[in-house]
Amino acid sequence: MLTSVISKHKARFTVDDLLAPLQARYPHMPEFHQAVRDVGEDIIPYINEQDSESLYRALRYLTEPDQVVNFRIAWEDDQHRTRYNRGYRVQFSNALGPYKGGLRLDPQLDLSVLYFLGFEQTFKNSLTGLPMGGAKGGADFDPRGKSETEIQRFCRAFMTQLARHIGPDIDVPAGDIGVGTREIAYLFDQYRTITGEFSAVLTGKSPVFGGSCFREEATGYGCVYFADQVMAHRDSSLDGKTCAISGAGNVALHTAEKLLDYGAKVISLSDRQGFVHFEKGLSAEQLASIKQHRDARGDLQSLAEQQGWTYHKDAKPWSLETDLAFACATQNELQVEDAKQLVKHGCEAVFEGANMPCTSEAVDYLRDAGVTLAP
Repeated sequence: MLTSVISKHKARFTVDDLLAPLQARYPHMPEFHQAVRDVGEDIIPYINEQDSESLYRALRYLTEPDQVVNFRIAWEDDQHRTRYNRGYRVQFSNALGPYKGGLRLDPQLDLSVLYFLGFEQTFKNSLTGLPMGGAKGGADFDPRGKSETEIQRFCRAFMTQLARHIGPDIDVPAGDIGVGTREIAYLFDQYRTITGEFSAVLTGKSPVFGGSCFREEATGYGCVYFADQVMAHRDSSLDGKTCAISGAGNVALHTAEKLLDYGAKVISLSDRQGFVHFEKGLSAEQLASIKQHRDARGDLQSLAEQQGWTYHKDAKPWSLETDLAFACATQNELQVEDAKQLVKHGCEAVFEGANMPCTSEAVDYLRDAGVTLAP
């Protein structure tokens, strides 16, 4: 009897118990550890309430990927030199259906990032109610500064190695950072060439190739629709709010576009080198020119110099006075010092358009300061 009373008041499972074997097996994967801790802190209290060892074992099972594919990609640049990159596919879980998740082209890509993205993708896909598992992949290839023919040759070389590991009933990749409809078209055409099949093996295609309309807009628009609901819950709205946005890619630009539709004032966009400050607010015409420049693979700083916009090199937009912050760039971009700046300038809410854009320390600081955090 005494034992049963104690067990009801003592946490049976802890986040540290969940993390310990992962930290031992994958010691150099801080982003992955962070993602597991974030999920564990939400789920383990529920598991302890249920006093369910089977639920804990299920969670533990979901922290280990089913399979990790790592391969070399050899491709030819415009000077006819053979170049090499590493390609990856982390197939995390197919418990509910074929693996599903994006492909990312980023020179800083490593397995820690892919493990964290694949782990979170498993949960995100499960929420749709569709039969989809979770996966993530990509390569440490930098598309910036590459010609269109170089990117096409790289994509074809990448798919030549990846094709044997994917399929409509096995693994269905999508786009992510550095992989838009154009890159998906190159990848899909190579897969079709290899297999001789026109099959549903890639999402994010142009509607010309059977893709979905509004696929490009979905994440950015969805972020704003979510923000609108959060603000309504706070008895407020987006209309007239000053909004700082990080990023200048697909998610950030469509977040900006939809915020303008809601009557908000967008004051920033950013890239890895710095950010542009639109003191009077981003206009629809300026946004259109940025989209056109991005499609031509131009960087934000060069466009700012051409247009006479204020560009802050080696800085983030979180130092600006803003009502709302939209983190739409990449993981861990918003750190605790950035959170302090936002709180100092009276930021009401932070909305996450990217995957895990706030560090754990930033999350804790924002919550302690009473800032609404919408992950």
